[in-house]
Amino acid sequence: MHVQILIYDGFDELDAVAPFEILAAAGFTTELVTLGETGSVRTAHGMSIVPHGRLSPAPDLLVVPGGGWAARAARGAWAEVQDGELPTAIAERHAAGTVVAGVCTGAMILAASGLLRGRPAVTHHTALDELAEYGADVRREARVVDDGDVLTAGGVTSAIDLALRVIERERGAAAASAAARRLEYERRRTSGAML
Repeated sequence: MHVQILIYDGFDELDAVAPFEILAAAGFTTELVTLGETGSVRTAHGMSIVPHGRLSPAPDLLVVPGGGWAARAARGAWAEVQDGELPTAIAERHAAGTVVAGVCTGAMILAASGLLRGRPAVTHHTALDELAEYGADVRREARVVDDGDVLTAGGVTSAIDLALRVIERERGAAAASAAARRLEYERRRTSGAML
């Protein structure tokens, strides 16, 4: 499976780095990519990250991190939705057959692309009402919502749960449990947490 994690100025580090580490350690080809050509990307908390390359036309899985939504930051998910380029690129990849996953307020970028209208989804608790305004069927208590070709994850640490869900989908429950053990992470499964 070819996984690309789409990074942009102002994204939240854990939203991208957690899935990167977990999926790469599980043996998936995993890359941090940008939409345009860039030497480095500045994160929400000041890290500089050098991407592996640019977004492919149709990766198997595209993970979109969030960051900066609630603050309406000049860099981050809010700014990317206002710009409109990322939502369009995500919709194009989805139309080409890519499974798309939004972590935290990365789900808001997916919502702006039109992918969540009428679909079950979750995002960071501060943006749940806005997610509903985009027409999503909001699952407020979920950590991860798996709706087949679109997945969403709640707050920042739910990026771990999202990556484990991807492993479970691709390689089975035993592989996901083994990955969680390697991380010394206890998965939280509550009613409605996974679809």
